[in-house]
Amino acid sequence: RVHLVESGGGSVQAGGSLRLSCQVSGNPYSNACVAWFRQAPGKEREAVAILHSGGGSTHYADSVKGRFAISEDAFENMVYLQMNSLKPEDTAMYYCAADSEGPGPGILGLDGWWTQVQKSFPHWGQGTQVTVFS
Repeated sequence: RVHLVESGGGSVQAGGSLRLSCQVSGNPYSNACVAWFRQAPGKEREAVAILHSGGGSTHYADSVKGRFAISEDAFENMVYLQMNSLKPEDTAMYYCAADSEGPGPGILGLDGWWTQVQKSFPHWGQGTQVTVFS
């Protein structure tokens, strides 16, 4: 069983930065693909960043491209999301997720793919709240 625990959320002024962390434990073959999702009140959950551990490829939602960066420390079994130039619209609960494969290129090549990949991830953390105030 894969267990994920997020940390690092908080309140920050617009333009500021936060780094979210996710501790991953359990079957290492179940987390070859890790991702960060977010869900704002009244909105659907969407992916913000995906990392395929094998080749190191990353994918970002258009709304965060150039501002957020996903990374991992495989030795420590940690996944990070560095968030810079935060905006009030980034306010949401942020979740770490993992899967043995993750979504393939056929899905990641679609417009708006970040709204279509939630079902690709069976393992989820409990979330950490990020609030950005203006």
